[in-house]
Amino acid sequence: MTHILAIDQGTTSSRAILFDDQMAIKATAQEEFPQHFPQSGWVEHDPSDLWSTTAGTCREVIERAGLGAADIAAIGITNQRETTLVWDRATGTPIYNAIVWQDRRTADMCHALKDAGHEPMVTEKTGLLLDPYFSGTKLKWLLDNVEGARTRAENGELLFGTVDSFLIWKLTGGKSHVTDATNAARTLLYNIRDGHWDAEICAVLDIPMTMLPEVKDCAADFGVTRADLFGREIPILGVAGDQQAATVGQACFEPGMMKSTYGTGCFALLNTGDELVRSKSRLLGTIAYQLDGKPTYALEGSIFIAGAVVQWLRDGLKIIREAAETQPLAEAADETQNVILVPAFTGLGAPYWNAECRGAVYGLSRNSGPAELARAALESVGFQTRDLLEAMRADWQDSHDTGVLRVDGGMSASDWAMQFLSDIIGAPVDRPEVLETTALGAAWLAGMRAGLYPDQAGFAETWALERRFEPQMAQEKRMQRYDAWKRAVAATLSV
Repeated sequence: MTHILAIDQGTTSSRAILFDDQMAIKATAQEEFPQHFPQSGWVEHDPSDLWSTTAGTCREVIERAGLGAADIAAIGITNQRETTLVWDRATGTPIYNAIVWQDRRTADMCHALKDAGHEPMVTEKTGLLLDPYFSGTKLKWLLDNVEGARTRAENGELLFGTVDSFLIWKLTGGKSHVTDATNAARTLLYNIRDGHWDAEICAVLDIPMTMLPEVKDCAADFGVTRADLFGREIPILGVAGDQQAATVGQACFEPGMMKSTYGTGCFALLNTGDELVRSKSRLLGTIAYQLDGKPTYALEGSIFIAGAVVQWLRDGLKIIREAAETQPLAEAADETQNVILVPAFTGLGAPYWNAECRGAVYGLSRNSGPAELARAALESVGFQTRDLLEAMRADWQDSHDTGVLRVDGGMSASDWAMQFLSDIIGAPVDRPEVLETTALGAAWLAGMRAGLYPDQAGFAETWALERRFEPQMAQEKRMQRYDAWKRAVAATLSV
């Protein structure tokens, strides 16, 4: 048993990656699934898609690697966070589609909770803001809007979980209703200071606490898979939400280390060690990871639309066929044009937290075309990242701050995008040899627990740099470009 199976269940696809005993990737399998948009601002997944693509890619990757279940020491799971599911305790049947983290249907509910004065209490306990992004108000919506759901929940018939909990429930045949501290920390229901589900918040949201899963460390015993799934029982030993798993995979174990992951959204985490920082800039305090019962905290900034803006170029505007075409288009763009895209398709995340505003494009001329829009799309990710980093440094000025940003995720493969990122933040951007840091983090948690992989210090030594991007833009131009971005955001927020 010299391999670890990492499940990476994301917003647009499910992936399974097999790592060998040296933490090298042996094989990968991936399957996309449909997104459902029932109304403007609503985003849903069919839970059966989440499960079938996860189980299918796991079987496929084992076969592709020419291995069997007997070769796999453990499973690690990482997942899209905040996405909310409720299912029947007896049958495992979901009562409704999964409500995705991007979904904004509870915006009015969040406003009402704020107006009632609940946000300071919620933020103090959870590190989060009252925003539709998090699971708690999604869960309340399900109980309030699915016929019979509240009565069934109060009778103990229904269970709540984020995607990790749902997958573990399915993998173990309903034997484990569990989650890890990083996923629990994103629900709006978990007290990250004291380490337990919070009765006061659950009472405010009218959520029966019998629905909630048991919370474990990121490296722990989460149960074993059904023997019929893969040929034998395999222990599930590691779980972390996708951004926390990427933080682990980037070996950001020391205070001041920072990473940014570019997937559907963009998420930057700054390790603050034992200190849970209370943000003055509307960033989030969260758990970076929890090992041996001890949480390590982080400041997090969340951008809702990063890689999704490239999907919009492909599926909405149809000006590209695949993501790789954005780089040559951006390189061909007219340098004299300053087209700015504010991709607020589902509102703006940190540090603005405006659920109602929508996307806008500024600076269009008769000569603006696909190249200028592609460049503006890639640049929007750099601008938003700078927003996050400036807010982080305002909140946490510490001598440990390295000033270097470690990057990963699909968009980090674009040299053009990463060079612009370095230019606009005015700091080095380090891209590792292993870009699959989210899956690697989940694999390391499971492999370390299984005794196959090294401890934190040993794992940190394995991190390897593929390329460092240094700022090349003049300071005056950097400030001019960023000032133009801030004006565009202000205009978008004012509509």
